[in-house]
Amino acid sequence: MFCQKCGSILRPRDKGGKKVLFCSCGFTKNPEEEISPEIKEIVLQGKKIEVIENTETHPKIRIKCEKCQNMMAYYWTQQTRGADEPETRFFKCAKCSYTWREYA
Repeated sequence: MFCQKCGSILRPRDKGGKKVLFCSCGFTKNPEEEISPEIKEIVLQGKKIEVIENTETHPKIRIKCEKCQNMMAYYWTQQTRGADEPETRFFKCAKCSYTWREYA
């Protein structure tokens, strides 16, 4: 998630026993206001850090889901065949999480 004031990446922090997302410019946000991402602590190279899981980072596109008929999906491309072949486009419905592919 990004700061609504300056656009920087928000980081998790404890505030009054609850997790909040904060920015160096002073902006704070309660992560439960939107789709609640899970904030968990991990140990990396001897340091305890907090990471946000279950956050979709792919861009959205208006396309009809084949399963639930929703008109919004996340998309990404991946090279699945030879280098001289076009990329395969993948879509994931923003509502039901159904995933499908489209060959170009």
